[in-house]
Amino acid sequence: MWILIDNYDSFTWILHHYLLETGNDCRVIRNDEISVEELIYLEPERIILSPGPETPQKAGICLDVIRHFHVSTPILGICLGHQALGVHFGAALQLAPYPMHGKVSPVVHDGYPLFAGLPKEFPVMRYHSLVINHLEGTGLRCIARSTDDKQVMAVVHEQFPCVGIQFHPESIGTDAGPRILAQRLPPESSAWLPLPDRHRAPVQISLLPCLSSSRHQPCLARSR
Repeated sequence: MWILIDNYDSFTWILHHYLLETGNDCRVIRNDEISVEELIYLEPERIILSPGPETPQKAGICLDVIRHFHVSTPILGICLGHQALGVHFGAALQLAPYPMHGKVSPVVHDGYPLFAGLPKEFPVMRYHSLVINHLEGTGLRCIARSTDDKQVMAVVHEQFPCVGIQFHPESIGTDAGPRILAQRLPPESSAWLPLPDRHRAPVQISLLPCLSSSRHQPCLARSR
């Protein structure tokens, strides 16, 4: 089972939808509704840390989860979750040059398997005013960067199975998002282990409105 830690974000259930599309069971648990000990008992195969409105230090058990699981369990951090990974491993958390709430930016990646099959540059949706920086000595490697303000948009740890994405792959503004979330990486990739083979019916894609919080602009979501 996969565990999605909900940092009280309006996009969490859209993200959950896409994770279910991988053919895996995924349970949503809010960041203040479970202890690390209880999470250990659940034996998660993967942990996903959702976006959210706070800083990593105020994101419930997220930092404790990273501290305990980062060696043994693949962790994907998105937006706030990405920042939490950065803070845990010693990166600097700083104000972005400009607030990027509901802004689309082009990003360039380095060919890391998370982006397999995607153009070298593609547009992503951003909702954040903080960024991680100064990765030297942290074990984190930048694998994608925005071209407009030159900020870190994705990282992978060079030793542990941890990946962070600053942008929102679950947003309709990130066309490549569902493909990123469903990506099958090769077995030798420590950061995102291969998904089991599943025989699933094709997914019919449609558009529908989704709710937004005060910090998120109205958005669209894909569904069956």
